[in-house]
Amino acid sequence: MKTVYFDNSATTRTDPAVVEAMLPYFSEQYGNASSIYSLGRESRKAVEHAREQVAGALGCMPQEIYFTSGGSESDNTAIRGIAWAKKDKGNHIITSAIEHPAVLETCRQLEKEGFRVTYLPVDPDGVVDLDALKAAITPRTTLITIMYANNEIGTIQPVDEIGAIAREHGVIFHTDAVQAVGNVAIDVNASHIDSLSLSAHKFYGPKGIGALYVRKGVPFQRFMQGGHQERNKRAGTENVPAIVGLGKAIEMAYEDLEVHNAHVKALRDYYVAQVEEKIPYIKRNGHPEKRLPGNSNISFRFIEGEGLLLNLDLKGICASSGSACTSGSLDPSHVLMAIGLPHEIAHGSLRISIGKNNTKEEVDYLVENLVEIVNRLREMSPLWEDFIEEGK
Repeated sequence: MKTVYFDNSATTRTDPAVVEAMLPYFSEQYGNASSIYSLGRESRKAVEHAREQVAGALGCMPQEIYFTSGGSESDNTAIRGIAWAKKDKGNHIITSAIEHPAVLETCRQLEKEGFRVTYLPVDPDGVVDLDALKAAITPRTTLITIMYANNEIGTIQPVDEIGAIAREHGVIFHTDAVQAVGNVAIDVNASHIDSLSLSAHKFYGPKGIGALYVRKGVPFQRFMQGGHQERNKRAGTENVPAIVGLGKAIEMAYEDLEVHNAHVKALRDYYVAQVEEKIPYIKRNGHPEKRLPGNSNISFRFIEGEGLLLNLDLKGICASSGSACTSGSLDPSHVLMAIGLPHEIAHGSLRISIGKNNTKEEVDYLVENLVEIVNRLREMSPLWEDFIEEGK
């Protein structure tokens, strides 16, 4: 049975060109980047080239880029590091109700350590309320951390406006851009972004490597104790092959951004149109226009998302009912609850995220099976039976 992959928001297939760029640093140029002999200097040169590639994609300086193990570490480092570095000024942090767990759990831990956190509401499309943001800022506010684009429903936040508000009030603005990098053109200076998190495996790079941008002059404490790597901010021997892969992947992503986005958006729009035509009683989630190009999140009434995923898997189709980081939970998505969906509708959601390797034929295969599976699951659902009886 063939595998048809529609979960590119969870992870992507590493591009062959990225793998090729990484290979020499496993077996030939394997020196420790902190060593002073020539083999180590070659590794250092590769690390610094990757740093320049990341900086070029974000519009910042290379010395403002720090390599990490991924998006979660970058989020932890930024939020905890900035919060504690600014503790003398204040202890108030503002975030949103629909953040990734790497942000929400970090904020909850900081609350236990004496910080105060405001969780902003979002509207039914998942957009942060800017008036609520302005009203939440106090003289004790030191950090605003709001994601660039949501991993479940694909909504892109008004980042420029958030950055301008933060700058006007002298508050540091961090954004979790793990889903946005590689899908959205980003200029950290134009958007007044002070800190940004990214992860390579979301844009066809390797897993286990990410980066953190911190604007020059923004203080933050180191997250990991040990050696003096990453300008004394992130201890641990540099993962040179993965760093090289990250640099190559982000460079490729922004060289082909318009072509990539046109491809995935066309397939996404085709998928949505087919589902709306062939399956009744659905609800599209997320902003209809201000959204990631390959993301679709649809709630199918009267069924459970878990049953839908398992049946799709039997057909070789990989998709998601929400964030990959919370797929082990039976609770409804906190994102879908935050946009106002009742439990019974939130439970029946399906997220598909289209990537550059997907085809129209694969979308047709997905829709064909989705129609059959939804109809079958509804026939087994007491909620569907009650609905039909009420309709009669």
